[in-house]
Amino acid sequence: MSENLRGKDLITTQEWSREELDTAIELAEELKEKQKRGIPHRLLEGKTLYMLFYNPSLRTRNSFQTGIFQLGGQGIYLAPRAVYRPALAGDEIPYVTERISDVIRVLSGYGNAISVRIYGESVNWIYRKGNQIVREFAKWAAIPVINMECDMFHPCQSMADVLTITEKLGTLEGKKVVVSWAYSGGVKPVAVPQSCVLNFTRFGADVVLAHPEGLELDPEIIEMAEKNADESGGSFKTSYSMDEAFEGADVVYPKSWGSLKFMPPNVPTVDEERMLELMNKHRDWIATTEKLGLCAKDVIYMHCLPADRGMEVTDEVIDGPHSIVFDEAENRLHAQKAIMALIMGGQ
Repeated sequence: MSENLRGKDLITTQEWSREELDTAIELAEELKEKQKRGIPHRLLEGKTLYMLFYNPSLRTRNSFQTGIFQLGGQGIYLAPRAVYRPALAGDEIPYVTERISDVIRVLSGYGNAISVRIYGESVNWIYRKGNQIVREFAKWAAIPVINMECDMFHPCQSMADVLTITEKLGTLEGKKVVVSWAYSGGVKPVAVPQSCVLNFTRFGADVVLAHPEGLELDPEIIEMAEKNADESGGSFKTSYSMDEAFEGADVVYPKSWGSLKFMPPNVPTVDEERMLELMNKHRDWIATTEKLGLCAKDVIYMHCLPADRGMEVTDEVIDGPHSIVFDEAENRLHAQKAIMALIMGGQ
């Protein structure tokens, strides 16, 4: 077990070295094999993970709670409604909230790690505030903090994605991986595509980010992805055509996200009406069998789920032979078990 990761936070994969990321992927593969062979791997016997969800979840909550149980520990679910809502200084409401610095110092005396999920309506769509809150937990914590998705990053999803692509293709190096916007009738955060372009470029993929104009990701994220590609020997480019991006792709990851130009601080309050007006102009950005026909013969289709069927993707694609979305969902369990074991001091 790698000692240098013990006690380390996971807020974004950018803050882990490539060697540390490789260690997590290798351990995930090992733990997955042990799970399938029925070999005990109770690396976190007697340890506790607190899971604080400002937003609902299916895969994230259940993969973390199941994972810590399989590692011999316990996961305790915390909803802001069930406790005084942890809040930043200045956002406090008497007898409704409790300052984050106080909450995490209490929990640091009880358990061994805390994971936090917060984005979207929970922070009034104020871009970066969710990440600020996760980092406030990390600032005051004496235990490691795991980002279960904020408004900027979803590192655990991207680690599961790397694990899945590695299983299917052997490597990301030299593979054309397309992270594409796809249509939806609702507003979603940018955390998944941003984490995908960041992590895939760390592993040497030739990444293409595709989206209509007006749906750009954070310029700082793009700059980081370009730097990652230079350092890993991969490449990174942007396309404004879904069809063009899909040509010859080995992996496609079409997923909807909202427009940062209509989210605070770029506007006083989130402007969902104008955002949806923009998105509704691009209903043809949907993963179909015809679009997969533009890709490499053995292309794999990915999505973090939940997918808006009939909007982001057709049933024929998501339930078809190229789809690996349920392998991807399962690998959330194994990737997160590796992360927990490494940072919580598994033996």
